[in-house]
Amino acid sequence: MPESIPGLEKDFNLLRETVSGGTSTRWMDHKKVKFYTNAFIFHGNKVLLGYKKRGFGGKVELGETSLEAAARELEEEAGIKSALKHIGVLFFLSDDEDCAFHIDIYRGDGFTGVITESEEMRPEWFSTHADDSLDTGAAPSIPYEQLWETDPYWFPYLLSNMPFRGRADFRTDPDEGKLLPCKWWFGVLGGSAEVAD
Repeated sequence: MPESIPGLEKDFNLLRETVSGGTSTRWMDHKKVKFYTNAFIFHGNKVLLGYKKRGFGGKVELGETSLEAAARELEEEAGIKSALKHIGVLFFLSDDEDCAFHIDIYRGDGFTGVITESEEMRPEWFSTHADDSLDTGAAPSIPYEQLWETDPYWFPYLLSNMPFRGRADFRTDPDEGKLLPCKWWFGVLGGSAEVAD
């Protein structure tokens, strides 16, 4: 395991590597970091995901904490509230951005309010169990093929309520014109140590 991963220095000594890879040998450099949040709401055997309509949401505004930003964004984009718990950190860089993105991931079990589509987001329930898709009354399976290529590495930790950290660097594929991962590392918190938010 490396001594540290740039962007994941906090609590790194408590992490246990689970998956890493890519074609690049070095991590991309960055001069500044933008802070964002993302909240995932669970209800029974379902998770609420949002189809983003515009922009890269969840920005932490000046003067608010990451948790406050996550709660605000959840209410603005889905019309609901939830007792959110910090579960993970994702650190992303891409060759077409001038900064890195630090994303605090929150998990909420249950919610209050009425789920509502907004100008920014179309919320939809998905099953947390792959085999539920055979049940015609069940929510559809999580559409991993529509998510970022590295999401399948960390999403199982979110589903299992297991604290995690990860970093992924992306480069634009000249043939396809889309961002593809070139280096990644993901780990879970080992032992019983708690991580500071």
